[in-house]
Amino acid sequence: MAEQMGGLADDRALLGRTSTAERVADILRSRIAEGYFPPGTRLSEDSIGGALGVSRNTLREAFRLLTHERLLVHELNRGVFVRVLTVEDVEDIYRTRRLVECAVVRGLGDPPYALGALTEVVEQGRKAAREGDWKGVGTANIHFHRELVALAASERTDELMRSVFAELRLAFHVVDEPRRLHEPYIARNVGILQALQGGDRDRAEALLAAYLEVSLERVVEVYRRRVGEDGQDGRPAV
Repeated sequence: MAEQMGGLADDRALLGRTSTAERVADILRSRIAEGYFPPGTRLSEDSIGGALGVSRNTLREAFRLLTHERLLVHELNRGVFVRVLTVEDVEDIYRTRRLVECAVVRGLGDPPYALGALTEVVEQGRKAAREGDWKGVGTANIHFHRELVALAASERTDELMRSVFAELRLAFHVVDEPRRLHEPYIARNVGILQALQGGDRDRAEALLAAYLEVSLERVVEVYRRRVGEDGQDGRPAV
C-alpha cells in the first residue's frame, strides 16, 4: 500500500491549482484501469487523500462518481472497494460494446476515414508483442477500440465507452492471462484496420462483431473459472 500511495503522490501535479472531485476521479479511474488498485482492493480515504493532497469531502465525491460508473462499490461498515465484476457484468459489457462499436463502424459514411490514430495503436500492439509485453498488448488493444469509437466524433459516445472500457479492464486484471487473452486479437485488429483502409465498412463491422463474440467467450470461460458467477470467489482478503 505504501508503494501505491507513493505513486499517487506523483499524480498530485495533475490536479493543478483547483483540486476537483472530477480530476481526482480521473486519476483514480486511470490507476484502477492500470491495475494499480486491483479488483477487491479496499480504498483508504486517509491514505489516498493524503497522497493526493485533497480533502476527505473531495475524495468522497470522487468515490461517488466512480461508484456511479460501477468501478467502485461501497459496503456498509466496511468501506469502499474496487468492484469485482460478475459474469453477468462481463456479458453486459460486451453487449454494450457490440451495440456501440458496431454502430460506430456502420455509421462511418463514405471513405476515406481518419485512421491515423488507429494505425498507430495497431503498431503499438505489434511492438509490445515483439517485446513480450502482453499487458502492453492488452493496453494497446483497449486503445484500438477507444480510437475506433472516436471515429464517430461524439463526445457523449467517447464518455460512455471510457467507463465501459475501464470496467473491462477490471475483468482483464482478474483473468490475468494476458498473452492467451490478447495475442489472438493483434491480427484481428489488423484485419479491421485493413478493411477500413480499403473503405469496406461492412467487412470491418463483420470482423468486429466476430471479434467481440470470440473475445466474450474466451473472457467468460476464464473469468467464470477464477471468480465464479457472482464475482465473490476471487475477492482478495482485506
